[in-house]
Amino acid sequence: MDNKGIFSLITDNLATFFQYTGFANATPGHILMILIGLLFVYLAIKKDWEPLLLIPIGFGIVIGNIPLFPGLNIGVYEEGSVFNILYQGVQKGFYPPLIFLGIGAMTDFSALISNPKLMLIGAAAQFGIFGAYAIALAAGFSPAEAGAIGIIGGADGPTAIFLSSRLAPDLMGAIAVSAYSYMALVPVIQRPVMRLLTTKKERSVVMEQLREVGKTEKIIFPIIVTIIVSLLIPDATPLIGMLMLGNLFRESGVVDRLVKTASGEMINIVTILLGVSVGATAIGTSFLQPRTLTIIFLGVVAFIVGTASGIIFGKIMYVLSGGKVNPLIGSAGVSAVPMAARVSQAEGQRANPKNFLLMHAMGPNVAGVIGSAVAAGILLALFR
Repeated sequence: MDNKGIFSLITDNLATFFQYTGFANATPGHILMILIGLLFVYLAIKKDWEPLLLIPIGFGIVIGNIPLFPGLNIGVYEEGSVFNILYQGVQKGFYPPLIFLGIGAMTDFSALISNPKLMLIGAAAQFGIFGAYAIALAAGFSPAEAGAIGIIGGADGPTAIFLSSRLAPDLMGAIAVSAYSYMALVPVIQRPVMRLLTTKKERSVVMEQLREVGKTEKIIFPIIVTIIVSLLIPDATPLIGMLMLGNLFRESGVVDRLVKTASGEMINIVTILLGVSVGATAIGTSFLQPRTLTIIFLGVVAFIVGTASGIIFGKIMYVLSGGKVNPLIGSAGVSAVPMAARVSQAEGQRANPKNFLLMHAMGPNVAGVIGSAVAAGILLALFR
């Protein structure tokens, strides 16, 4: 073969190789989503905005938007690929109950047991779910799709995945990304709503110390809640049952190894796998569509409505208690544990440095976790 033939062969080989690279298959949508993924990583590292969520989700978005030549069997939606295998935990819905097990093992339910009235605030915050459901119906989504979209208002990523995997699997990627993004952005979204709906006098209220809860109460609580909720709403059993099992591990005092595993290595591993695989579903060519963007908009509306509903009910309790309840704890009625409770604490101390609302806010926060799981069970029973 002469030099000209060799040069032609090399050129053809390079051209063929280039067709398989991401550079040849990139679209503006891919590039935009990669930038969004990098923004998530930046906010997690620079602003310390829930890095445990934003880093795996943001990097998953970057990975998912590397433009791939069709048939390479790498992408998250290509059956048999590594990312597709990881995504099965999202698609089949077995990551969420494992995360609930870890949350239960990490969370102290004492505030809710000490003051059961706080359950009402958690219930009030779920209005965001049903408000978004109504808006989604009006926007043309089917009842099942609207229910899956509405659950974003509970600010509970695992519950959103669990419900959407059953009611609207085609929308699950958008719903999951939306739910987890808003969970991570709790401080950004909630603070303006909290300041708008409360006065400085209300935010300055110092609440009385909660009564001490005995060990027997702590052990009985998860058992009773599981039995009652499961009998009333069987569809909520996978989430509520695992949440309460994790808490029973914690409070029993006899299974320290299980508590450490559930609240440590296990939930960390599942969070990584879930975050990366959820982020990888946000592919520019399919994600940047009017229908998907509508879901993201409805998600933030649902979250704002849920936050506002909790605060408004907190203001009602403020009046009925003669000014003894700080309405800020109402914002913790959404399910983002313990992020929402920490925001209530921070805003309370901003208004009054002597204010310590964290434990009080944990009551509605735990109630919100239970409430969002119950709401998911109701929607699943209605539309499955």
